[in-house]
Amino acid sequence: MHQSVIISLGGIHIDLIAIGMILITGIIVMILALLGTRNLSVDNPGKMQNFLEWVVEFVHGLIASTMDMKKGKSFLMLGLTLIMFIFVGNMLGLPFSVATEVNEPVTVFGHQVLATTPDKIEAAHEAGKHISLAWWKSPTADASVTMGLAFMVILMSHYLGLTRNTKHYLKHYVEPHWAMFPLNVIKEISKLLTLGLRLFGNIFAGEVLIAVILMAGFWGIIPLIAWQGFSVFVGAIQAFVFTILTMVYISQTIEHH
Repeated sequence: MHQSVIISLGGIHIDLIAIGMILITGIIVMILALLGTRNLSVDNPGKMQNFLEWVVEFVHGLIASTMDMKKGKSFLMLGLTLIMFIFVGNMLGLPFSVATEVNEPVTVFGHQVLATTPDKIEAAHEAGKHISLAWWKSPTADASVTMGLAFMVILMSHYLGLTRNTKHYLKHYVEPHWAMFPLNVIKEISKLLTLGLRLFGNIFAGEVLIAVILMAGFWGIIPLIAWQGFSVFVGAIQAFVFTILTMVYISQTIEHH
């Protein structure tokens, strides 16, 4: 199993690859947005403009299916950002990942990678195993990234409920009876866990399966090609699920019904 490139800085553990992959994903999304909005034309739109217009219409439809668009139109940019960021992030590691096996301590920016300390390397060798570091992977294959996205969404939805729909938002915690309050609180907590862990589990499992197929060598070529095609489907579905659940959770807090 690949280890993360984590260093300790001031007592805080920092995953350098996760941060780097988040930045790369953001840059790619920004480039796609710039290419799609450059030289806008009504009579002769380019391929990137047509693609982005399709994405906008798709996200518009997602929002319209969950809430009144008079309220939902303000969340269009949020939906676009989420679906593009998550899809691009999923695609970075699902087609391929880069990992190297290490037999001695590794330092990055003058700090030792925690997974390659001498005692951990020695323990791995005694167990007949090896340590490999992942240098390229999907940011969404990291639970801290997906849970961070989920936390942002849940926090925002509750804030919107408190500020835009205060009475009905607070009332739903004691519906249909005040005795349901503990269960309603648990339900809200479960939204955070399921939203973040669903995305993480699917993308992480996909990368693990790719690594397993690659171990088969020549005989794994055909399964690998088949899985690569399926990976695009999985990445798209997970971006869709995360985005539509975001809109569902927001609608549940700002709508009266």
